[in-house]
Amino acid sequence: MKQILFALITLLCFAISNDTFGQTQLEMNQEEESNYLKADKELNLVYNQILNEYKSDAVFIKNLKNAQRIWIQFRDAEMKSKYPEREQGYYGSIHPMCWSIYIKDLTEERTKKLIVWLTGIEEGDACLGSVKMK
Repeated sequence: MKQILFALITLLCFAISNDTFGQTQLEMNQEEESNYLKADKELNLVYNQILNEYKSDAVFIKNLKNAQRIWIQFRDAEMKSKYPEREQGYYGSIHPMCWSIYIKDLTEERTKKLIVWLTGIEEGDACLGSVKMK
């Protein structure tokens, strides 16, 4: 009796805690693509806030735009090195999900780097460069 009860509780806990249980690969692919699109939207929001906040510094803005263009080239090259173009189906049905996860991670890393221009650096940091002080 104890074994049956234990098995039922274990099964119930697994079913409740595993929210991907029962999802199709297509649904998981779509979910991860949505997560990437949210990260990309956040990156663009932060980037545009920086452009607005630092608009009086033309040299910085020019260099930031150049850096962002180069970062996009890097991101695309990184994606191609992680997942080189192959025949259709080479990476399997999980490929769109994996692609979205990796590009989301790269995008979130870039956003963290850019946010510093909005949050600032502590006063006394001699290496703040073009970043404002808090």
